[in-house]
Amino acid sequence: MRALRTALLAFTLLAAPPASAARIAVGVDRGASLSEVAARVARATGSRVSTDSGLRAVFVDSRAVHRLARLRGVSYAERLDRTARRLAFTPNDPLAARQWYLFKSNAFLFWPQLPTTLPGVKIAIVDSGIDGKHPEFAHRIAYARSFVGGSALVDHQGHGTFVAGEIAAATGNGVGIAGIAFPAQLVVAKVVRSDRTIPLEAEAKAIRWAADKGARVINLSLSGVRDPLNPDRDTYSPLEASAVAYASAKGALVVAAVGNGDQAPRMPWDYAGWPAALPHVLGVSAYAGDGSIPAFSDRDDFYNDLAAPGQDILSTFPRPLTAERPGCLDQGYSDCGSIEYRRAEGTSFAAPQVAAAAGLLLSVQPALQPDQVSYLLTRTANDATRLSGCRDCGPGRDALSGWGRLDILGALMQLTYSKVQLPLPDRYETNDDAGQQAWRLYGQAPRTVDATLDYWDDPVDVYSLMLRRGQKLDATLRGPFGTRTKLVLWKPGTKEVGGLKVPTTRARASVRVGSVEHLRTYTAASSGWYYLEVKMQSGGSTGAGPYTLSFSKT
Repeated sequence: MRALRTALLAFTLLAAPPASAARIAVGVDRGASLSEVAARVARATGSRVSTDSGLRAVFVDSRAVHRLARLRGVSYAERLDRTARRLAFTPNDPLAARQWYLFKSNAFLFWPQLPTTLPGVKIAIVDSGIDGKHPEFAHRIAYARSFVGGSALVDHQGHGTFVAGEIAAATGNGVGIAGIAFPAQLVVAKVVRSDRTIPLEAEAKAIRWAADKGARVINLSLSGVRDPLNPDRDTYSPLEASAVAYASAKGALVVAAVGNGDQAPRMPWDYAGWPAALPHVLGVSAYAGDGSIPAFSDRDDFYNDLAAPGQDILSTFPRPLTAERPGCLDQGYSDCGSIEYRRAEGTSFAAPQVAAAAGLLLSVQPALQPDQVSYLLTRTANDATRLSGCRDCGPGRDALSGWGRLDILGALMQLTYSKVQLPLPDRYETNDDAGQQAWRLYGQAPRTVDATLDYWDDPVDVYSLMLRRGQKLDATLRGPFGTRTKLVLWKPGTKEVGGLKVPTTRARASVRVGSVEHLRTYTAASSGWYYLEVKMQSGGSTGAGPYTLSFSKT
């Protein structure tokens, strides 16, 4: 038998405890004497006390918790009856034991039993539709619309139904699988044609429609090749980017798969695809059951934000398609589906787990803003290292796994119990580029703007302001502290501030790079709307935080 780690020293019984007394743990300050604090507690309560030298605590039955907390040498006094722990619930869905990703991501460890009163946050699935008659989705579909003809409640491909099951299959109903976001309501947008292609126009309309329908999370398990070195191969779409910016401004967190290398020029591919590489989009890569990063999962130093399980995934599948294999027992589930879904893999199936986790955070605290949800999910991730199975992952953020592996328990614990300051809401978003995205600042009076930057998720803010010919502009940027920030002023007509062909439209830039930057007395050469860019650069602290931008026109 294992030896006891600590010894319990009983003190003399001084009096019987009060009838309504509670068990209290009294912590002993570092440097204080355990026995002396125990004696003070005994005198203060008139009750028998015991001590645990390993826990550096005194235990007593008393009602005087507040008085004990003020005693000399005491670090805390806690009523233990208010902090009892229970076993976390395990779904009774018979196929849940085969959903290894639930256990790797600690999907249900936060709750001792399945909550029944959490609000139903809307999560949008922009995909191939859904089997609307599947029992797992009964009463779970808030809205459904097809942007490619036919019914959004009919899924001829299976992909959308698969994604939907990971997010919102009925949990704890004793049937099939367990969905991660058990309170979620689905907003289903069908954008995949019969040939499995996705028209950009349909996707853009679907994203905007989902945001208008109140979706707080939008899952995009789709990707186009991104290649910064070959514009002819790159599939960037301003139409798609505009739709994503619209959804972000409406308060939706957009979650997207970083893409699969089998759809890129080579595998592994070193660039996250579109739309995962757009501002404010949470890009999700895949990891395997042994912790390794599969070759198909696209890498990216900057736009790969988080990794989630993406191999051997089990989920729901359209029942008309599983009926083609009548001898298979699990009708309506992917192990009875077509061969590519029986042991499904891909970043398409990692992303919905993150979307579901985001939905849970918003169910617990609906006031969270999209960037705050993204921050919680990324900063509580478990770092992927050689010890956890990823031999090529470096310490901290890396190109293979981003911030690390999704940890739903960690994110919920941070949200509920931690005093860590979340990023402040930024009412000027999304203002990530010149043109229509820039936030217009009207008027001639001096102005101060308070906003936030994040090197990884929001490194650029752009403001537009009118200058008359000959008018002078002075601007000062303060913060975020300890980062390398820069102020840049762009001339009227600038289309973008981050492209390779725009340096000729730059009007002025701050001389240095730091936490406090100035633009001194710029005289406008012509009248028009100028663009004032605030950006965080690499090379220093790649952090996040608030800043103040002040400017005056004379």
